[in-house]
Amino acid sequence: MVGKLQSNKAKKAINIFSFIHSLDNPKLADVCRKSEEELNKKISYFIQVNIGNESQKSGVLMKDVKNFLKYCSVENKLNIIGLMVLPPNDANTEKYFEDISKLNSELGLKDLSMGMSADYKIAAKHKSTYLRIGSAILGQRT
Repeated sequence: MVGKLQSNKAKKAINIFSFIHSLDNPKLADVCRKSEEELNKKISYFIQVNIGNESQKSGVLMKDVKNFLKYCSVENKLNIIGLMVLPPNDANTEKYFEDISKLNSELGLKDLSMGMSADYKIAAKHKSTYLRIGSAILGQRT
């Protein structure tokens, strides 16, 4: 599942999906752990990083990623496989992708979710393993 996940919808999402790309706060991590236990199901997660410190976007700030990863993987035993980022829409996309790729590697995470139809080539250059290229396949939204 890509997109903001509200904690009251987490159990339903865990029941349906195998991956969640938007783990972004401790409350949601707690609910996901509890839901996994109740459903007897383990899934994979990406931590959503708010790399541009944008108030309109969800995500953990870069300075808090290491502590949040520890909280999720050690304290909640969630299967964190990588980071996910939606960079600001400006001229620095490659720098954002470079920074998040470096952090992902430093943390020893194997997957990276970044890149959309407009910037997937840059994302792939910086080791993205999951790309979101919907509009290139399905066309622009109307």
